[in-house]
Amino acid sequence: MTNRTINLHLVSDSTGETLNSIARATLARFEDVRVIHHRWSLVRTRMQLDRVLDGIEHEPGPVLFTLVDRSLKHALEEACARLHLTCLSPLDGVMELLQGALGTQAREKRAAQHVMDADYFRRIDAMHYVLSHDDGQGTAGIAEADVCLVGVSRSSKTPTCFYLANRGIKAANVPIVPGASLPIELENPPCPVVGLHIEVNALIDIRRHRLRLIGASGVRQDANDYIDHESVKAEIVAARRLCTAHGWPVIDVTRRSIEETAATVLQLMEAWHARRRGAEAEARAAPSDPAAAVLGTGTTP
Repeated sequence: MTNRTINLHLVSDSTGETLNSIARATLARFEDVRVIHHRWSLVRTRMQLDRVLDGIEHEPGPVLFTLVDRSLKHALEEACARLHLTCLSPLDGVMELLQGALGTQAREKRAAQHVMDADYFRRIDAMHYVLSHDDGQGTAGIAEADVCLVGVSRSSKTPTCFYLANRGIKAANVPIVPGASLPIELENPPCPVVGLHIEVNALIDIRRHRLRLIGASGVRQDANDYIDHESVKAEIVAARRLCTAHGWPVIDVTRRSIEETAATVLQLMEAWHARRRGAEAEARAAPSDPAAAVLGTGTTP
């Protein structure tokens, strides 16, 4: 049972994604609390703010806001003070810290993170890439990938790829299917390859749910290799051995969220590129004369 219910007002002059993320991250630490979210987005005029203030007065509760317009910000703060409500702009402290460190004032620009710049189009391009290279499609396109995820069916490859695409990462995914060989492009991959592992019982539950969704609940589960315990176990073991044989790092996604899996993939990508840069630096430092190492006049690679 919940011990307390509160109204939480999120007021933004943009999409409100920043406030939603902050609220979600902080509220996850509170148990037995019911929070009613009131999301007020694209608040850019005094008339729009007046409607927000009416809503706050009708259902009072703490207010989080991100407003660039100073007059709107002051009006909201004054109204909250009059209603004896807590009001906070969570980005102000961070902004002041960075202004002090950089020695310059931040621009008063609304929705600055949502501009259609090169980064925006890179994310769109990455999303198109994931759609075209999902579940082993267009394997020749792996040459253009930033990372390739491999794993058995229903091991969260696709949602992880889409999450990475939203970060501008072109992520291909290739299923490891019993009896099927991997694409030839993965023999000498041009990008990091990461395996996704999942425990047997968790995978069976996911696959059973998948079968129910597609109307296949009538399939005899004890005769279906897709959800047979021993078959699934053998499939997972074979996939793990395949990744080990190729030297591909493996992430256990059984109890990880998509966000956590994607964060680990990004770390592994950085490590892969760091190793590659190190190898290239060593190659450049090696003597150009093959006889140098033999004669002792150069550094052996």
